[in-house]
Amino acid sequence: MKILLTGANGYIGRRLLPLLVQAGHRVVCLVRDVDRIDLEEDLRAKVSLVEADLLKPDTLESLPTDIDVAYYLVHSMGKTSTDFTKLEKACAENFQSYLVNTTVKQVIYLGGISNDDGLSKHLTSRKNVETYLQSSHYALTVLRAPIIIGSGSASFEIIRDLVEKLPVMIAPKWLQTKCQPIAIRNVLEYLKGVALNEGTYDKIFDIGGPESLTYKEMLLKFGEVRGLKRWIFTVPVLTPKLSSLWLYFVTSTSFGLARSLVDSMRNEVVVKTGEIRAYVPVELIQYDHAVNLAFNKIAQNEVISSWKDSFVASADDLQRSQYIQVPKYGCFVDKKVRKVPAEDIPRIVQNIWSIGGERGWYFWGFLWKVRGYMDKLVGGVGLRRGRRDPFHLVAGDALDFWRVLLADREERRLLLLAEMKLPGEAWLEFHIRKTKDGYFLVQNATFRPQGIMGRLYWYSVLPFHLFIFNGMINRLIAYRPA
Repeated sequence: MKILLTGANGYIGRRLLPLLVQAGHRVVCLVRDVDRIDLEEDLRAKVSLVEADLLKPDTLESLPTDIDVAYYLVHSMGKTSTDFTKLEKACAENFQSYLVNTTVKQVIYLGGISNDDGLSKHLTSRKNVETYLQSSHYALTVLRAPIIIGSGSASFEIIRDLVEKLPVMIAPKWLQTKCQPIAIRNVLEYLKGVALNEGTYDKIFDIGGPESLTYKEMLLKFGEVRGLKRWIFTVPVLTPKLSSLWLYFVTSTSFGLARSLVDSMRNEVVVKTGEIRAYVPVELIQYDHAVNLAFNKIAQNEVISSWKDSFVASADDLQRSQYIQVPKYGCFVDKKVRKVPAEDIPRIVQNIWSIGGERGWYFWGFLWKVRGYMDKLVGGVGLRRGRRDPFHLVAGDALDFWRVLLADREERRLLLLAEMKLPGEAWLEFHIRKTKDGYFLVQNATFRPQGIMGRLYWYSVLPFHLFIFNGMINRLIAYRPA
């Protein structure tokens, strides 16, 4: 069958794509920027990439009309409550308008469990999308999921941050809310299994794991799996805003996502019926086993996708191609150049590709951490996002408070765009170049200021740059892993 996959470079879509290809389907991926989806060569050869934006109806004209199934895996959870409600409505309605002119037989939508009373704005918006997608032109199959447990998922990473960083937690009362967490493998099995499965047409299914747990129980079980003893005390005095701030400062989440999560955690997300298993029988994975599977993937450096790899709210409407050409005019530039021996180039390139995350930034790491804390205080992403893989980088990856714009090993060039809160725009570039005089490592820090505040910011950090950037390029050349 021919399948249109939206959200192909998102957390779920990136994992579903190879499964659909392995099943022999022809897959067309709808992406907003083809440069931001990184596919293995054999996989890229088997799929079609079409660049379109669901918020811009005219761009959807480039999508095929001869499709059998369409997966709708789009959401705007990281936005403000007002923004994501409007955005999700516009995206769904534009998509539905496009579909009525195609041969599509079935649309499959992954939403959130919404059986509770007094739903949060996020869950209400996800539920409303079901209505926007309905049409007499095709069958709609809705899968409603709770928290998804898998390497790289937002829920998994947030739980991990809380458990591994806090031996004792004074937590909000929503930790007593019940949830039915589901393993990412089961989610993918359901998504694949309902495709052109006529018994699932025009039906809504709750999908969940085999256990109903409170969020507190999930945290404690996670600790048991990791061999960590944890103590959690719940208090009723933390307001939603304070709870969001608590989650934001302790974990790697953005404040917008933290607020959406806290609002939704007031609602129980448990399965009311297991009807889906009559049509798609799967062996449900226990919560502790799902956690172990996630860590196995992490240990083997096989994390295919991460929620962190979507652009932050301040930059996610921007095309990567807009920033890949670093500006030359109206900018401040800190340029460092070092000659390097030809025989050391492979090691230096690997040092560059391993920067950030657990390894850090090679020089005066505590100052990078201080900068990360400062960024968190003003609502930025901070350093806690880390990186998806300790040794490999691809375009679109999150790298602490940077975004990878270009990672070309053949050209030995890595280009990063700052996603920290700044009065301007910043790029950091590493490039090993060959000249008639030999090989040189060029390290460029470029800042395009915004008004007087941008210029004051640059001059205020200039003394630190003198030491940090000199030390960093020297350590990149000298560092030899144990």
